Amino acid sequence: MGKGFYISKAVAVTCVVVAIAAVATIIALSVVYAQEKSKNEAISPPTTSPDTTTITPTTPSTPKEPWQRYRLPDSLAPVSYNVTLWPRLKTNADGLYIFSGHSTVVFTCVKETDLILIHSNRLNLTAFEGYHAKLKGLDGATAPSLKNTWLEVPTQYLVIQLSGPLQAGSKYELFTEFVGELADDLGGFYRSEYFEDGVKKVVATTQMQPTDARKAFPCFDEPAMKAVFHMTLIHPQETVALSNAMNYGKFLSQCSNTRFEPTEIMSTYLLAFVVCDFAYIGTKPGAEVLIRIWARRKAIEEGQGNYALEKTGPILSFFENYYNSSYPLTKSDQIALPDFSAGAMENWGLITYRETALLYNPDVSSNGDKEWVATVISHELAHMWFGNLVTMKWWNDLWLNEGFATYVSYLGANYAEPTWKMKDLIVLNEIVGVMAVDALASSHPLSSKEEDIQMPEHISELFDSITYSKVQYYSHYYNLILSSVEYNQWCIICLQTYLEEFKYKNTVYTDLWKHLQMAVDKAGIKLPSSVEVIMNRWILQMGFPVVTIDTKTGKITQKHFLLDPDSVVDRPSEFNYEWFVPITWIKTGVERQQYWLVDKEATNNDMMLNANDWLVANVDMRGFYRVNYDAGNWERLLDIPVINRAQIIDDAFNLARAEMVNTTLALRTTKFLNKEVEYMPWQTARNNLDYYFLMFDRSEVYGPMQAYIKRQVSPLFNYFKDLTLNWTKIPESHTDQYNQVNAISLACSTGVKGCRDLTTGWFREWMKNSTNNKISPNLKSTVYCSAIAAGGVEEWDFAWSMYKNATIASEAEKLMHALSCTKQPWLLNRYLQYCLDPEKIRKQDATITIIYIASNPIGQPLAWDFIRANWNHIFNDYGGGSFSFGGIINGVTKRFSTEFDYKQLLQFKEDNAGQLGSATTALEQALERTKANMNWVAMNKKQVLEWFTSETSSPV
Repeated sequence: MGKGFYISKAVAVTCVVVAIAAVATIIALSVVYAQEKSKNEAISPPTTSPDTTTITPTTPSTPKEPWQRYRLPDSLAPVSYNVTLWPRLKTNADGLYIFSGHSTVVFTCVKETDLILIHSNRLNLTAFEGYHAKLKGLDGATAPSLKNTWLEVPTQYLVIQLSGPLQAGSKYELFTEFVGELADDLGGFYRSEYFEDGVKKVVATTQMQPTDARKAFPCFDEPAMKAVFHMTLIHPQETVALSNAMNYGKFLSQCSNTRFEPTEIMSTYLLAFVVCDFAYIGTKPGAEVLIRIWARRKAIEEGQGNYALEKTGPILSFFENYYNSSYPLTKSDQIALPDFSAGAMENWGLITYRETALLYNPDVSSNGDKEWVATVISHELAHMWFGNLVTMKWWNDLWLNEGFATYVSYLGANYAEPTWKMKDLIVLNEIVGVMAVDALASSHPLSSKEEDIQMPEHISELFDSITYSKVQYYSHYYNLILSSVEYNQWCIICLQTYLEEFKYKNTVYTDLWKHLQMAVDKAGIKLPSSVEVIMNRWILQMGFPVVTIDTKTGKITQKHFLLDPDSVVDRPSEFNYEWFVPITWIKTGVERQQYWLVDKEATNNDMMLNANDWLVANVDMRGFYRVNYDAGNWERLLDIPVINRAQIIDDAFNLARAEMVNTTLALRTTKFLNKEVEYMPWQTARNNLDYYFLMFDRSEVYGPMQAYIKRQVSPLFNYFKDLTLNWTKIPESHTDQYNQVNAISLACSTGVKGCRDLTTGWFREWMKNSTNNKISPNLKSTVYCSAIAAGGVEEWDFAWSMYKNATIASEAEKLMHALSCTKQPWLLNRYLQYCLDPEKIRKQDATITIIYIASNPIGQPLAWDFIRANWNHIFNDYGGGSFSFGGIINGVTKRFSTEFDYKQLLQFKEDNAGQLGSATTALEQALERTKANMNWVAMNKKQVLEWFTSETSSPV
């Protein structure tokens, strides 16, 4: 249960007092900032001092001095910060938005040292008698004088050399005063802009993860450097200030000074503070935890925050029970920001969201929008314990935070919306997609070595699908394998004891294994080895196995699964790419069985079959491995009633790409679709057939392939036409609503009779009366796309106008995607140029818009040319959180399948060496994927063409 909520007291003090104390410094700092902005915000070491070393940047592998290393030394440990920040929501004389502030950090000297390193990035510091900081001793300690100070730009440090050593065990206080730009780069302390009633409004907000707290104030910016934070925000009177903790109150005059209660001990990346003119809805007085949903005033007035408020309380209560731990704070603020780089951020007590992840309007938003809001809220609330209360020691174990939170987010959402059967969607939404990435030779283990993750760009590269999705399987590894309610209870208990032991501390993954082992021992479960030995094989080596079962002999083998069997794996593994594989299986007349494959090969006589029997392994697709069978069992599986049908499709297609089964066998798994109406098989088939479209939509295969899909989807289209009474009703089932979208989308794209007239007719009605959109929210995305693809500039310009005037973020997002569906190259080129104009496409949306355009076969080469022509601008001006460099590379190169494409990628790599940042790994993956695509197309194009041609020429 929660602790209750705190009602703040207002203290009447005028802003003028604060302003007088700061005004002279602020003016000076503003001038300094404007002068230094063009110099990369650096204060270099003075060369006139004989005690100053001239710094030559070095690579992280060859540091010559402590300040050239990207990791903090272990000599100092922060205790608390007292930070005051003053963001300006209007430009200064130089046309800049700035913020100013000062910070005092109390730290303990752990090891004697004469050097202070504290992170500081893009901040200009006030000089005090030639130095940029003031130091004093506490509790009787004497502070040495400052010998020299400077900003070390490559490693983002404020470096302070002392005249003598700090004494181990003593406490000291470091004061700094600074100014920074309140830029629109979506990282650190930044600004977001929006218009309301024709008036431009500016929000000052934050995104600190992973390494941007140092852009707001000097700090020890590593997750293990936890401390208590005392925050004060100075802001205009008409605005509200929010932070992680409750405010004491604000005192009014021409501006306000809002102070906040001290936080719990926490990591810098979880800090958040916002100054805005937002409104909120919240729980009633007396609630155990104060819950507030903040957003633009119009959004709150329209009720767009109601669903989030309705579900936050139940989800929070679910996690309190699940973790057997009260929510440790007095309030949970959740705020929807017009500009935000991620989906959401789990800042303790002040969770920040994109508007699409928090706001929901039942009259306009789809069931998918609603599901997204529920699962994102659940994900972030799960972090309040797993990540915030207990935090990974270093970013190499990011998966401890993100993977577990992604898994339990489905449990929380399932609790809040039990009719959705969210737990059944985990595999389709998360596991299937990440397996495609983890099947590349350029993949990476879940947990990297700490020394391999040093630079900020290394950390950013870890925020990928493997970190977020792969670990879900391990999060519920044992309770799925052992299928025991009793064990389930012990597994939950182990998480509870883990959280209790390490609350407010940092951990490494072996700490979790210890508690899992305790659960196994107490439950009396017999495993083939210890938890640590079993799990290390899954998290310390990349990839996953393919298990091959010969039902004639009972022989079972495992090997590393690679989509391109010719790719070279140059990442060594101490386990020789061998796993402990928990196999769940059923066969004709036999209920679910379990078997551990612990070696490269084994024999299980129970898996031998009679001539007419069948066997299916990896039941419910809950294991992180692929399954191959002997030819006879594959043939029988194609003829049995629907059972694990989605898994059979997914395994067959991926095994075919890996050249382990024939491509025609994979295609044959789709033949039953003309009789299928369930979502899981259809969505799985669609996901896999998308690869065939990527490879062949510009070749002679395209026509027969389209004709085949048209024949298969026609019955589904008619099924939903009847189910919805000629498209006048919404299907009752959550997954039926999704499959209705599949039916219309595939039917229109393949030319099913009546589909295009249906969608263009709906769109035309909307164009005639733009204030009355009667298109079902669930169908908007596919209807908009279909109509714009069939139309021309008139439809495009109308959709653009609706996009620019949309007041609901989810509606804007649907239109943003649909605008990429046009078949007019000049419109796509114009749309690409809009991506570099934040007045047209918000920086947060630029990456996905380019990827949308590249998903269009007409737009893909245009997007690739655009990326190459503008990479320097994108990397330098749209850096930080604005662009996902890895996402752009992956999205734009998915169709690459020729030698010419491969050479272009190599040239791009050469041309932009040293300017790839977090796209480095993505580029290597693109090269590997292109090579695999080239080989696959060469081997399979002829037989794919023949198969589709044969199927479409034969009677149904």
